[in-house]
Amino acid sequence: MAIPRKRGPGRPRKLPVEDQRALVLAAARQVFATAGVQGATIEQIARQAGLSRQAVYELFGDKTHLFEQAVADLEEQAYRTIAERGSGDADLDLKSWARKNYANLFAFVAEHPEAMPLLQEAERAGNPALTRLRARLAEVYQEASARRWAAYGVEPGRADVALVAMYFAMTETLVNLSWPGEPPDREALIDLLTEFTIGGVLRLHGQTPEVIDRVR
Repeated sequence: MAIPRKRGPGRPRKLPVEDQRALVLAAARQVFATAGVQGATIEQIARQAGLSRQAVYELFGDKTHLFEQAVADLEEQAYRTIAERGSGDADLDLKSWARKNYANLFAFVAEHPEAMPLLQEAERAGNPALTRLRARLAEVYQEASARRWAAYGVEPGRADVALVAMYFAMTETLVNLSWPGEPPDREALIDLLTEFTIGGVLRLHGQTPEVIDRVR
């Protein structure tokens, strides 16, 4: 009976195409976020991915197409992750729900530090990926928040569009803020956002409801 020969040393087995694509996209996100579209090279991305330049070209064609694919991949991942975390928890009241969603945004940025730089680079390059992401998430948040505002007798109407935009702007600003010295605890920032936004709207509704009426 013949004994099967063991595979000797040599070049490693070629990875499946989908695995190669995942490696390149992950590397591209890192390199584009750090160097920008103009500064990034296929060579840098290939080295980061552990593949050859030729493999990257075969998978994505050129740097422009790879950048668009990396941005689209990140946009979808961000939407799926943040929307899924934010659309559930029907039992949470308004303040608890809002706090959890602020925490979700902070958590996503912490888990994916290249996300905001890459989406901002896309905006500068003429791809409104971050604008699209905000708009898509706003639809999820507006529907979920409207039901919870109703428990307080607040019907924000179109004001909710402005409120959600403000929530995103404040969260993105705090996430990207450079602090003098040691930054504050993340939980403290999440509490600050929650109390400022939810408490602020409730005070507006109770003390100066005409402000919301004018936007509604």
